[in-house]
Amino acid sequence: MVAFVALKVFERYLGRQIYISTALVLTAFLMLFAFFDLVGEMQNLGRGGYQLESIIAFVVLTLPGRIYELSPIAVLIGTVYAMTALARNSEITVLRTSGLSTAGFIKTLLRIGLVFVVLTLAIGEFIAPPAERAAQQLRLRAMSSMVGQEFRSGLWVKDERSFVNVRNVRPDTSLRDVRIYEFDPDYHLTSISDAASGVFVAPDHWRLTNVTRTSFDASGKRSRVDLTPERLWKSALNPDILSVLLVKPEKMSVISLYQYINHLAENHQKTERYVIALWKKLAYPLTSLVMMILALPFSFLPTRGGTVSMRVFTGIMLGIGFHMLNGLFSNLGVINDWAPLLSAVTPSAIFLLGAGGMLWWVERR
Repeated sequence: MVAFVALKVFERYLGRQIYISTALVLTAFLMLFAFFDLVGEMQNLGRGGYQLESIIAFVVLTLPGRIYELSPIAVLIGTVYAMTALARNSEITVLRTSGLSTAGFIKTLLRIGLVFVVLTLAIGEFIAPPAERAAQQLRLRAMSSMVGQEFRSGLWVKDERSFVNVRNVRPDTSLRDVRIYEFDPDYHLTSISDAASGVFVAPDHWRLTNVTRTSFDASGKRSRVDLTPERLWKSALNPDILSVLLVKPEKMSVISLYQYINHLAENHQKTERYVIALWKKLAYPLTSLVMMILALPFSFLPTRGGTVSMRVFTGIMLGIGFHMLNGLFSNLGVINDWAPLLSAVTPSAIFLLGAGGMLWWVERR
């Protein structure tokens, strides 16, 4: 009974240390990335109505997404720092000699890490997606007069005096089933153009194919239909704007991804990229647990002067390596048609195996 109470006291103490360290690391990372984002956006200062207050609002709205992306790295570094600090005070040594096994340490860390799992899941599902969408819409609205919105009928975009409806935008930003409603300065409808497809060919032109253009006279009582196999369409719409208006798979919630995957499957379209993103969204919150286990071997190593800073630096390098590996396997999975679950969980599995190998090596020393 006494041992159980002592273990619970240690768990609360360790959890408090890890939570505080992780919060400080995450705050430092957010400040750093927010500064870089702010500097990057300053090159667009003055474009349209994109002023300093809009830039600051954009950076603030992207912070939830940054928290979601950086949380496993922050957990790794925070846990390494907290555990190493305990080791320097010989607290880890006392606990191990008192009978707390490596398995006991792992169970304790997993219970502490459940808080990070829940927080990461909540931010990734309910906070980051709407905040990211709001940030991109704010930026787009401030920098140009175009406003886009997705409906069941496709993507709608206002382009000066035209309204554009695109039924399908492919991953290479080529367009399918394009309809353009053109209006005069008094917003009287002057023509409707239907195109089977469109490809971006110049800084401000699209090449439309199989175009049917219906023109109306000023009275609206007469019309003329012209059929052309190809037509150049000048527009402020470009692939960069489309990439903003479209929801990126990595920024979507699990529910949105699931619904969109079903939509693509019903229309006999490729779903691999979105299925990989779905599995990543499901697996990513559990990455914090892997990072905490990876941090455990650092606390079992002998402590010397400068140990904390060196181990924290090692944790940063491992976190960056995980982030790069995670993105690499996602892209390789799409290119090579790997099983989506394999592409999503392989980086975490590699780091978990690495943590197991490090623990085995430390135990044998």
